[in-house]
Amino acid sequence: MKVINADNVKPEEVNMALFTGTVTRQTLIPAGESDNFNMSIVNFPRGVRNKLHAHSCDQILIVTAGYGTVATEGEENVVGVGDIIHIPAGEKHWHGAGGDSDFSHITITMVGVEITQFEE
Repeated sequence: MKVINADNVKPEEVNMALFTGTVTRQTLIPAGESDNFNMSIVNFPRGVRNKLHAHSCDQILIVTAGYGTVATEGEENVVGVGDIIHIPAGEKHWHGAGGDSDFSHITITMVGVEITQFEE
């Protein structure tokens, strides 16, 4: 067993093509530490989101701070602290901060997940 206190996990900047700006990630369960899951907290500054993409496995998001939007090609939902979002494998979606609030969520995916990014 391992107890993780997220406040003790240093945020690391992530600046990659999937995001519209720089986010930080706190890796809670790193690759290789679990045979089954990856888990991180992703912190989005105001107005920053990721681009339309899909995962090769289901993704679970748990909102921990602020509010933001989680959207598919046909639906947008404003979500806030305590909301839990289940995104099925292969579903095209994006998520991120609103224009006037930072936004953080825990993300849980399977080890070996592949991400496909789509043009918007």
